Amino acid sequence: MQKVTHEFDLYGKHYELEAGELAKQATGACLVKCGESTVLLTTVVSKERKDYDFFPLTVDFIEKMYAVGRIPGGYLKREARPSEKATLTARLIDRPLRPSFPDGFRNEVQVVATPLVADQVNSVDTICVMAASVALTVGGVPFEGPLACVRIGRDINTGEFMVNPTYEERDNSDLDLELAGSATFISMLEAGAHEISEEDMLAAMAFGQEAIAAFCEEQRTFFAKWEEANGPIVQREYILDEPIPEVHERIFAHFDQMSAALKDADKASRVSKVEELKEAIRAEFSEDEQEMWARPITTQLKALEKHAMRLMVVQTGERVDGRAADEVRPLMVKPNYLPRVHGSGLFQRGQTQVLSICTLGMLNEWQRLDTIEPVDGKRYIHHYNFPPFCTGETGRMGAPKRRELGHGALAERALLPVIPSEDEFPYAIRVVSEVMESNGSSSMASTCGSTLALMDAGVPLVRPVSGVAMGLIQEEGETVVLTDIQGVEDFLGDMDFKVCGTTKGITAMQMDNKATGLTPEILRQALMQAHEGRMFILDTMLEAIPNPREDTKDSAPKIISLTIPQDKIRDVIGSGGKVIRGIQDDTGATIDIQEDGTVFIAGVADAATDAADRIKGIVKVPEPGEEYMGRIVGIQPFGAFVELLPGKDGLLHISRMAKGRIDKVEDVLSVGDEVHVRVLEVDEKGKVSLDRIDKPEAPASLKKEHEARPARRTRRPGDNGGERRPRRRHEGK
Repeated sequence: MQKVTHEFDLYGKHYELEAGELAKQATGACLVKCGESTVLLTTVVSKERKDYDFFPLTVDFIEKMYAVGRIPGGYLKREARPSEKATLTARLIDRPLRPSFPDGFRNEVQVVATPLVADQVNSVDTICVMAASVALTVGGVPFEGPLACVRIGRDINTGEFMVNPTYEERDNSDLDLELAGSATFISMLEAGAHEISEEDMLAAMAFGQEAIAAFCEEQRTFFAKWEEANGPIVQREYILDEPIPEVHERIFAHFDQMSAALKDADKASRVSKVEELKEAIRAEFSEDEQEMWARPITTQLKALEKHAMRLMVVQTGERVDGRAADEVRPLMVKPNYLPRVHGSGLFQRGQTQVLSICTLGMLNEWQRLDTIEPVDGKRYIHHYNFPPFCTGETGRMGAPKRRELGHGALAERALLPVIPSEDEFPYAIRVVSEVMESNGSSSMASTCGSTLALMDAGVPLVRPVSGVAMGLIQEEGETVVLTDIQGVEDFLGDMDFKVCGTTKGITAMQMDNKATGLTPEILRQALMQAHEGRMFILDTMLEAIPNPREDTKDSAPKIISLTIPQDKIRDVIGSGGKVIRGIQDDTGATIDIQEDGTVFIAGVADAATDAADRIKGIVKVPEPGEEYMGRIVGIQPFGAFVELLPGKDGLLHISRMAKGRIDKVEDVLSVGDEVHVRVLEVDEKGKVSLDRIDKPEAPASLKKEHEARPARRTRRPGDNGGERRPRRRHEGK
């Protein structure tokens, strides 16, 4: 096997494909580069066929911190469980690959993407699909390739589309669209956008399809070079699970019965009827036949259900629950569903029910991300939980699965464009969507429920967001686009197309497509039908809660932000943190001080306000003319020290304490007394001179004593006032 390299430039970026040097014992391997970002993609196909009724494909994206020149944190100093970004990247690779394999492929396939270099300029995720396509092809694995994935951005200044933009270019883009597929059709789509129109999104998708075709053509050039160096690429022979004609005929003879069993709006009842029918059909086979044809029987029973559901839709226009193709299921919307939490909302559509809960926190509670991408973290976090009870099943509870991470990321992406800035709303925000009941489109219900929870929490969203899932049935030459698909239409249909947005435009999309005949006209119809569906849902939501609360709830922390001089940060913190700890202990507030002097203070009820006043007092510099009600903290023969602010004292001279002359400060003031004073002067060293307002009369006894004393005679030089001058010791000697 000889090493083959192909370098090319597309849309302003330099790429390189290489195979034949690394990981030669894998079924196929490819090294792909974009700029200096480098990923090794390996594929291995098991030699034996697995006894499964599904395609056993596994895709892993293994982040390596050496790719960015960092040593992993933690005690072990090695990579552990994949980050959320790594899991989402694995899903990005999986979704276009899975439908490209032939039906009945049962050999286990493992795809592993290992990023070797992440140059912090070019992303490593989208190029993995192209590398997987090359690795499968040179490995002789049968699939519908070549495949590629591109990221499409749009420059906010020029409006021009960009292919695989750099991280810097993505910061200047109002669109982040990831498309994957072949030269002729799109099989996977992910998008985040700043409220762009359906027409603009269609234009971006058309441009992305052209870019995918260009990358597929470059792969064909690579394959030609490969065959020149290593001989023709020969597809390996794999035994496929194919229908047994006798099994197919005997099962499909029950088509009318399956069609009748499917016509039930209640999911549990429908599933029960379908399963009863399947068991009855299975019982028609003898025990020997069931043992011999166990997998074909199971496969054909699924095929019967699928065909009956699809034919019902295209022939009669009727869905299993009796709805029309563009009809949304009944809605129930309840904001402020839970007491005490910062915000909550219950959203139900048909038999899909999601309870979303919003929690507000300090900005220093943002999520820090430790990945190979140049992203430090995020302040808006969305988590999605799909417990087994929501589908009436038992199962493992624990860490979220890939599907949960993907659905949570979609809902987060949908709402991120409308989350207010830190300056406008200085909170870290976490929303958790608990799926209570599921019959399709729980991610879109999570998006709607999260909007309710955020508005209930008083988060001033730019605009509310709603979402709907669209489906597609292509059967016997007919095509029907479905609005608000339920579980059976997702599982047995050709497309799962989720669209989220506001009244102004689209904020997020996700699509998995099994149909190769997805034309621009069908996409347009799906987007326009989705617009009508999500506007209907949004109107219902706004009837329940027209606007975000004007203020956060009493149970939520009040966050106050203020700015102090940088040279005063030390005063607020105090020696060893003594001052700031004291403020937090006394008020119950939480304080976060930034290096630039920005201070964030969070507390329930009046805690934040009290802490803010304490801090303002520490950094406040008294100015002439200002009045204070101060406390006497120290007495000296020449005057008293008055505490004006925490840590700020001024001197009230003895001559300014009363009307008339006094001999001792203690005659009119004591330590602990409160006194109303005015600032007279602040010198260059910051020393403050005070004058007492509303001076009292000097004590009468002091006045009489002063009046009884004889007036002093003015002394002249050499005059000793008539007294004998003391003799010096040396006088007279």
